[in-house]
Amino acid sequence: MGPLLVLHNRYRTTGGEERAVDDLLWLAREHLGLEAELLARDSAALGRSRAAVALLRGGLDADDVAAAVRRTGARIVHAHNVHPSFGWRALAAAREAGARVVLHLHNYRLVCAVGTCFTRGEDCTRCHGRNTLPGVRIACRGDRVEAAVYGAGLAVWQRRLADCVDAFVMPGRAGIERLRALGAPVGEDVAVVGPVCRSFAARSRAGDGGYALVAGRLAVEKGVEDALAACARAGVEVVVAGDGPEAARLHALAGASVRFTGRVDAGRLAELRAGAGVAVLASRCAEVMPLAAVEAMADGLPVTATRLGGTTEILPAEDLAAPGDIEGLARVIAARFRDAEAGEHALARARERFAPERVAAELRAVYERLG
Repeated sequence: MGPLLVLHNRYRTTGGEERAVDDLLWLAREHLGLEAELLARDSAALGRSRAAVALLRGGLDADDVAAAVRRTGARIVHAHNVHPSFGWRALAAAREAGARVVLHLHNYRLVCAVGTCFTRGEDCTRCHGRNTLPGVRIACRGDRVEAAVYGAGLAVWQRRLADCVDAFVMPGRAGIERLRALGAPVGEDVAVVGPVCRSFAARSRAGDGGYALVAGRLAVEKGVEDALAACARAGVEVVVAGDGPEAARLHALAGASVRFTGRVDAGRLAELRAGAGVAVLASRCAEVMPLAAVEAMADGLPVTATRLGGTTEILPAEDLAAPGDIEGLARVIAARFRDAEAGEHALARARERFAPERVAAELRAVYERLG
């Protein structure tokens, strides 16, 4: 398959996608035996005005990508987030330098300016294909100027970007179905390459757990307020691991049975999962494949969640509740808290779906198809 070059524009606020990129880079090196190099850019260092220019131009400094392809001899360029600084120009430059291009879509940003299909407190599919005017009208991203820049950049370059891609990849089938419903120009042949778990618990320890764990960014779309309310009704104490724009408001709402740890590193998060009796995800948006659920399953935790996006692929129907259904989520939490058998089932599903050997085979199939 030859050397691999990975492209990723890091977000201003790092999160699950950055971890997924790092894990897939590790997978390519350790399980596919590829020489793999990461070419990363950082939105936090770019500045908003420079980001706007990049979006409207379809990317910046594409020559750097072509030079990296030639220097590494990369046969395949595996791109993750390309906005704002890479854009279609980087992918076109990679092709011109002799590489085939894989675009790994972790969200819906081909059509949606915010990437999550969530605005004004609810799931949103107003924009469709190149018609991003609904998002501009309601200024779903920042102020009207920022919304207009993103809307214009996506509309003008969406098909050009797609034309520069040899293979599209997503972490789950629910995300593919939604992206097609949004009118994204991805074609019919989109491969599934799941997130990879580097390690798994020897057994579930959920039976000894002392609390429900809510882990993730403290933002409206994550539904943390709903998770806290459901845990309160279920009579289960909560530990919240994460930080974000909703932190102050959630602190004010929380009672004595809620403990906030703030943002924690991977080691501390693993310790928190080891002491939990259930994981709770109350997302209000259709996440393609929530890493918080995947990682909790790999650590043997039963996971309860809302019935949206990727959770419908990896969790049993009886462990899901409708978004905003506090009573329904509370019932599921009460049923699964300290349920070691459910934890063992979650661990088995994680081993089957997210083991390095399984995901490496999915990734190898994509690369080999490109020759």
